[in-house]
Amino acid sequence: MEYLINDSHNVEINNNIILTNKNIVNAINFCNIAIRKLYEQTKEFDINIFEILGMRNLSGMVGEYFAKSVQKFSEGNLHSNLHQDGYPDLLLIDTEDKKQYFNTLFFEKDKKIYPKDKSLFSPYKYGGIEIKATCGSTPSASHVAKPAIGDQRIHLVNKFDWKAHHRETNNLLAVFWDFIDEVPTIVACFYRNDLIEDDWGKIVQPKEGAGRTTSVSIMNSNGVKKMCNGWIAFINDDEYIDVFNNRWINNIK
Repeated sequence: MEYLINDSHNVEINNNIILTNKNIVNAINFCNIAIRKLYEQTKEFDINIFEILGMRNLSGMVGEYFAKSVQKFSEGNLHSNLHQDGYPDLLLIDTEDKKQYFNTLFFEKDKKIYPKDKSLFSPYKYGGIEIKATCGSTPSASHVAKPAIGDQRIHLVNKFDWKAHHRETNNLLAVFWDFIDEVPTIVACFYRNDLIEDDWGKIVQPKEGAGRTTSVSIMNSNGVKKMCNGWIAFINDDEYIDVFNNRWINNIK
């Protein structure tokens, strides 16, 4: 895929560039290729892995693939969080002292890495980058037929946001994805390092007996606008550019 780049934005933490725009585009393309290969390999066994996962899990999968891809192209500045419930997703190890500290947080056994304690990874001492993914929301089924898994969604999407477990989420590298040729594909990537609590909605606690097991805060419209103003890469496709320019960004060129 070809992507337009916003040269006025990079991924910065504490005024240091952690990821260049080129790093981001390389990570996006690597992620897209990896997901497409997963689709092709499972289809050989008459399995559609995306239907098995379902829409509730697909954004999580895209986010995980993208996070691993970002780490790969971070030139050693980032490492994935070793604890599954850690924060943030990618840990900052951009200096020698941070790398040395990180190496004290785990032990190896049988060529596997084990984190010593969750408290060391949530939150991580030096911070880092959180990764989120969304494919947006579409109108209720009472107004229009819901798109099936594999159907392109862009012309039905009426809003989009990202969700977190708390309102302190910042240094957010977030993507919007859609089905292109039936495969989840990253369309756009955004980054902000100046999010505040007021950019996130009130935390919703899980109801007793409900399926959701964790609390959630949904980014509000102000947060989404802030993220859109921080777009870094956008697919070079008029179909998507027109929709986003008319609704959310206004400066994709």
